Amino acid sequence: MVAVPSGQVTLSDRRTQSSWPVEVAPFQMSALPVTQSWYARVTGRRPSSAQDERLPVEGVSWWDAVQFCNALSQREGLAPAYRLCVDAETAEWDSSADGYRLPTEAEWEHACRAGTTGPRYGQLDEVAWYQGNSDGRIHSVGGKKPNAWGLYDMLGNVWDWCWDLYDTEVYGAYRVLRGGGWADEHWSCRASVRRRSHPTFRIDDVGFRVARSTPLAQP
Repeated sequence: MVAVPSGQVTLSDRRTQSSWPVEVAPFQMSALPVTQSWYARVTGRRPSSAQDERLPVEGVSWWDAVQFCNALSQREGLAPAYRLCVDAETAEWDSSADGYRLPTEAEWEHACRAGTTGPRYGQLDEVAWYQGNSDGRIHSVGGKKPNAWGLYDMLGNVWDWCWDLYDTEVYGAYRVLRGGGWADEHWSCRASVRRRSHPTFRIDDVGFRVARSTPLAQP
């Protein structure tokens, strides 16, 4: 887990042509996407299409991701961040819990940028696997340069599920995806790009990484 400092990020929505600043508190994020070996150790399952311990887990839904977060928290003796009822399609985040969770999209973008202001935190071919260099396949985590805060694969390889709903007025329960994947063209692999999908959706270029809130300092 990497310590991500506090900061501010500006999110935008193309449909409404609006943008808004978000203050981001310090938090922790996994340096790498969740790998297949990590996912298997926690859940006992290997859902991915291409199998290898160091590949990012893919073929996982948003529901799979939040259930992994809770299972990992319980495994490490932490308070689960989510109260889930998959059958009723309800999920509540207990922000006071110290367990693992998905990043919010503001946290994700702030962490991805790592203090930069351009579309990417480095030259695309140096930091990401995408359509132009992936040879049509997923790649092991950590094979490209990290950003300034030590986070790898924030762009390319697999999209990351985030906690947030995308646009309830139009898309209902759809959740936010960030980062671009190995099959995407260069324009999708930018810090500001937002994608959405239904929380039950599974495909071979969508995975996730985990976050944890930083405990408040005691007075």
